[in-house]
Amino acid sequence: RIGKRMKILIIGNGAREHALTWAISQNPRCTKIYCSPGNAGTTELATNVDIDVTSNNEILEMCLLHSIDLVIVGPEKQFEQGLTNALKEKNILVFGPTMEASQLEASKSFTKNMCKHKKIPTGNYEIFSRVDDAKKFLREQPTPYVIKADGLAAGKGVLVSSDIEEADNFISSIFAGKIGTVKSKVIIEEYLEGKEMSVFFAIDKKTIKYIGSAQDYKRAFDHDRGPNTGGMGAFSPSPLLTKKILEKILNKIIKPTVEYMKETGNEFSGILYAGLVLNNGEPKLIEYNVRFGDPECQALCVRLGAQIFDIYFSGAKNELSSLSINEACDSAITVIVAEKGYPKNPRSDCELNDIVDIKYNKALKIFHAGTYFKNNFLCNTGGRIFSFTVRSKNLKDARTIVYKALTKIENENIFYRTDIGTY
Repeated sequence: RIGKRMKILIIGNGAREHALTWAISQNPRCTKIYCSPGNAGTTELATNVDIDVTSNNEILEMCLLHSIDLVIVGPEKQFEQGLTNALKEKNILVFGPTMEASQLEASKSFTKNMCKHKKIPTGNYEIFSRVDDAKKFLREQPTPYVIKADGLAAGKGVLVSSDIEEADNFISSIFAGKIGTVKSKVIIEEYLEGKEMSVFFAIDKKTIKYIGSAQDYKRAFDHDRGPNTGGMGAFSPSPLLTKKILEKILNKIIKPTVEYMKETGNEFSGILYAGLVLNNGEPKLIEYNVRFGDPECQALCVRLGAQIFDIYFSGAKNELSSLSINEACDSAITVIVAEKGYPKNPRSDCELNDIVDIKYNKALKIFHAGTYFKNNFLCNTGGRIFSFTVRSKNLKDARTIVYKALTKIENENIFYRTDIGTY
């Protein structure tokens, strides 16, 4: 199949999936891309097909109908619903974890217990299944408090706060089922001092391959103020990552994780994103994601380009060992343009034509998130709308280009952080 031109299905409708579509479309082995559901941005590179992506059966039918060779999954939800298991049963190529292996992201308590078992460096923690016990324990802890919902929560399942009332309300919301997919468990963790970074690996049955690093910004407003979001921007690579630190991450964190998953019969395959904190040269694991993050993916995609396809394809065939990945000596930045009510009360259906009609620097890529056309007007469906993304020789250069572009926007419905790319 190496020489065969292939049909690809990309699942998701965010800027991450638009960036994946853009990168994969450049690979000569890719002949046709379908996006489900996709967005207004992906229509320029792919055929959007609106199916119910929460249904494995509908995705399988789509694959059989269009003779799909490889499925690429953006969001975490599809792994938790067992899409990989279903595709593999039908011998359709996919690079991602089974339902069982996706627990690394889907259950924070699973990952914490694994860390304890394998002596993986992470913050101390306690798991609670009763709201009163959690709140009582909280009062005995130093600030800032770190509270996590156990299940998937679309990037909004973590609170870091020194305000006891805010912390209490967050715990109550988790047990009330308002945050995350698991309302019976709360994790209270030690706050880890240090600098955060994200490191990405492609893992198949034989190989662990480093594929890039990034730093992202979760808070809504400048200087890390305001509520937590799904991410307001990122840059790649992280200047914190040295060869020595990467070696420590591999030996103390990633390899023991891969071993544990094999030992428990839940072998991991796919993209593993390690959220880490670095203190005095020692990395500790904050959490895992089992796919590319959004917005980190956008910065990684413009740097890796067509190689993104090779990572997914080789990984799906367990041939990562023969793949050499060229991480260029350059930098990329991505800044999220969001609706001004995001993340608490984002409005949809805002008209956005004026933003995309502006003439920008050719180095700029605009990746769409949840956009659609209504009577020839470009509109949004949610809070995050665009990822303004630039690759350049260094971060300073990339930052200058992206912010020069953003100052041209005069649309009153949007906002963005002005400090992405400053450490």
